[in-house]
Formats: sequence, C-alpha cells, structure tokens
Amino acid sequence: MRPDQWVVGDYADRMADTPPGAAPPPPHAPAAPPAGAPTPGMPSRRFGWRRAMVLAGVVLLIAAGALYMVYELSESLGAEALLVGAVAAVLPVPVLVACLLWLDRYEPEPLPYLVFCFAWGAFVSTAISLKVNQTGAQIFDDLGLPAALTAVLVAPFIEELTKAAGPLLLLIFRRREFSGITDGLVYCGLSAVGFAMVENILYLGGYGYRTGVEQYGPATGTQLVIALFIGRILLFGFAHPLFTSMTGVGLGIAARTADRRVRVLAPLAGLLVAMILHGTWNLLPSLAQAIGQPVIALYGFIGLMMPIFFAMVGLAIWLRAWEGRLTERTLPDYVRAGWLTPPEVAALGSLGRRHAARTWARRVAGEGGVRAMRGYQFAATRLALLRDGMRRGLDHKPAERERTAREERELLDAITAYRSFFVGRDPQAPIGVWDGQRYHLRFPDGSQRPVEAPDDPVVPIPVVLAPPPAFPQGGYGPSGYGPGGHGPGGWHGGPGAGHGPGGWHDPGAPWHPGR
Repeated sequence: MRPDQWVVGDYADRMADTPPGAAPPPPHAPAAPPAGAPTPGMPSRRFGWRRAMVLAGVVLLIAAGALYMVYELSESLGAEALLVGAVAAVLPVPVLVACLLWLDRYEPEPLPYLVFCFAWGAFVSTAISLKVNQTGAQIFDDLGLPAALTAVLVAPFIEELTKAAGPLLLLIFRRREFSGITDGLVYCGLSAVGFAMVENILYLGGYGYRTGVEQYGPATGTQLVIALFIGRILLFGFAHPLFTSMTGVGLGIAARTADRRVRVLAPLAGLLVAMILHGTWNLLPSLAQAIGQPVIALYGFIGLMMPIFFAMVGLAIWLRAWEGRLTERTLPDYVRAGWLTPPEVAALGSLGRRHAARTWARRVAGEGGVRAMRGYQFAATRLALLRDGMRRGLDHKPAERERTAREERELLDAITAYRSFFVGRDPQAPIGVWDGQRYHLRFPDGSQRPVEAPDDPVVPIPVVLAPPPAFPQGGYGPSGYGPGGHGPGGWHGGPGAGHGPGGWHDPGAPWHPGR
C-alpha cells in the first residue's frame, strides 16, 4: 500500500481493541527453551545452481584482477618496494573500514557483500582503471598533450565508474540488501577504500620508497614514504571514499524510491557528481604546478573539499540516527496489531537503548539471551525497513509483493522465536500480557488488572505475547498486499480468527475484527 492510500479503520485500528466479552487468561511466562538450545537464526535464501554460477564468476573475476595487480605492481616496483608500499598502505584500512561499519550498526549488512565491495574496488576496479589510464596517457603522449590530462580527464571517469560498478551490481541483483543511503555509503565507501589501498601501494612503494632508494639510498626512501603517508593518507585519505560516496547517495535513493525515473537518474547524478569532484581534486595540483602558484591547491582543498567532506560526514551521522528512528515510525503498526509492545519499540530507537536491552537480556537469560536479543534487534530493524518499503510502494510486481509478504511473515516468526529466550523471565518485574492497547499485569498480591501503556515506556518490560495465529493463504501482513489487506490476527474467517498475538479467544464469545 502506498503512503497516500492509508485509510482509517485498517487492520491496526481494528486490532487495537480487546474483543468484547473475552477475558485474558492468567499470564504466565513462556516455556523456557531447553538448556543449550541453539539461538534461532534468520531465514536464509536458497542456494540454487544459478546463484552458485554467479558467485563462482564473481570470485574468478576478482581473483583475476588480484593476480593482474600483483603482477603489475611487482614488475613496476620490485619485491622490496612492493612490500614496503603494501605495509604502509594497509595501515589505515582498518580505521577506515571501522568508520564505515560504525555507520551500519543498526542493520549490519551481510559480511560476504561487504567483502565483495572491498575486493571489487581493490582488484577489479584498480585493474581496469590502471589499464585505461595507461592507454589514455599513451594517447595523450602521441598527440603531444601533457600527461597531466590523464589525471583530470580520464582517471576520474574510469575510476569512479569502476568503483561504483560493484555496489551497482548489488543494487540490481540484491536490492533487498540495499536499505537506503546508509547502505550506499557503506558499500561504495568500502569499494573506494579497497581502491585507495592498492593505489597507495603504487604511490608509497614506487614514488616513495623506490624513487628515494634509487636516488640516495634506503634512508631517503623511508623519508619519502613517511612524507607521502602523511600527505596521501593522514591528511587526504578521505578523498576516494568522499568521491564515491556521492554515487552511494544516488544508489541509496534509487533503492528506496518507487519512481522508475528516479531509480535511473539518481545513480547517474551521483556518479556525475563523483566524477566532477574527483576531476576537480586532480585539477588543483596540476593547475598549481602549471602556473607556479601552490597556494591555489591549498585554497581549493581547504575552501572546497574540506567543507564538502564535513557536510558528507554530517549527512552520514544524521542518516545513521534516521535509521534508528525508523523503527519508532514504522513498528507501531505492529504494536497496535499485538505483535510488539511499546517498550520493545522504544528499546530499538537508539544504540544506547539497544545496549541496555542486551544487558538486561544477559541478566535474565545469560549468553543465550544476549544472542537472541541481538538477533531480535536485527530482525526488528529489517521488519521496519520492510514496512517502510511497503509504504513507499517499492514492489510493483505481484511476485515482488508476495515475496515481501513472505519475508514479513518470516521476520515476525523469527522475532517470536527470539523473544522466547528472554521475555517473561525477569523475577523483579510482574508478568503481563499486551493486547495491542494496554497491559494486563499480575501483581504480587495475586490481583490482575489492565494498565494503560505509559507515555514514556519503561525499557524493557517483560511482557508475554499470546501465540500468533495460523497464517492465511493468499496474503499476509499489514501492507495490504494480500486480499483484503488483512494483517496479523486481523483477517476474517481464517484459522485462528479472533485471537492474535496479544489477543485472546473465548470459546463462548467468538469475535471478528471490527466487532
């Protein structure tokens, strides 16, 4: 259902009321999982032969690029310079990768996709760019033109294009792993970091160590390596990630829009901006050298590139917080339907609250509870992103909508399984049942009464949810994708009608949504 198609009285509004005449049973803690029971995992995709062939092709392509780059670098640098350049170039990589992964803590991307983007930038992008740049330099030399034109006219085009190709393949073939601009920044940033690492090997090992050794000896070579390390890495190591982040913004916008034109134009616009920034960056030192005014490069870096860099950092931090708040905007639909409780949604709104929830889970359920809480938080974030995609109308084809409904069902099943490891096990708090609108708590004196949800939920409250009903055929979820748009516990006439997670069924008082 698209955002402009919301109507009053949908499944969430209907499920918000406790069925008349139905009295909640005495609440009790769910059965504890057996000792040593494995923590439930997220649903996995089927690994068919087509996917295996694609994976094999990608691995072979990356391996071929790696072998080519090792051969080229060893031929041009020599073994000693290659080793020195590699050690110096690898040093900043863990820091840059950690910064990118820090952005992605709410919904961490699959490790194979992260490794793919890094390896793509390090080997495939560098191999293609090196060959194209060498060809371009040869053409300019044959035409009697300055070799610096290669850095301004050729390198920005081919390097940004090839760095973005890996993340673009993920967007095309694994769109569901692209949840927004944050993912675009992470994927493109990793590709750029991999590219910069291999490029720095060439600069630090060749223009630094080997040049110094050939002129004055190893001491001079070491000094040049240190000087280049300070300039290229410590001061301007953000350059390649900054350029390619523009493409990442475009890819992220394309991943979260239902407009087909935006899906095409946004990545192209981001790629164009990346090329312009890259070309401007390379133009500044070339221009300063051509006219003998080094101050031009300094003014350009400080007056143009640094503000853009800090603006992008601010955008990334804001987007990180936005991804955390997304759960607070979308998951209340499931609260009104009885699948989640207000404290659970509140506990997902920030990394601090998530950490507090994991600490609580460790106290009441041990290490198994911590693992289950981590899985629960990940599944809930995926559910929020999925729900947001439903509102945006990202799925156009019936098969896509069916797949979204199936994934929603799997995520809710996973959330229910994870919850059983820690909910209802805190001896310091009363056990209660959530009906979609209020709590039914049992107090130490044996009394049981309904309690309205507080305006600022206490995080977390150990609330028991009744078992979910059987899933209907032909449609599921609050998205309106199924016939009639029936939600969890909110469909009519199906198995389990009249009792959802958090609702109860009295055999003497059957009910239907909207009654």
